[in-house]
Amino acid sequence: MTEKKTTEAQNRATKKWGDKNKDKQRIYRYRSYARKYVRDIATLDDLKELSQMIDERMKEF
Repeated sequence: MTEKKTTEAQNRATKKWGDKNKDKQRIYRYRSYARKYVRDIATLDDLKELSQMIDERMKEF
């Protein structure tokens, strides 16, 4: 039988934080997906397209 490494209190605290911070969780998750895509999956054409999109988005700020 495997041991649980996190306590029940820690699990409750994590769930409570997640329930209160859904937007932050979504941002962290999407950022992670984007980095994974750029690092491991995207082709050169994909990266060029993303670069253009990023440049356009930066001009908005």
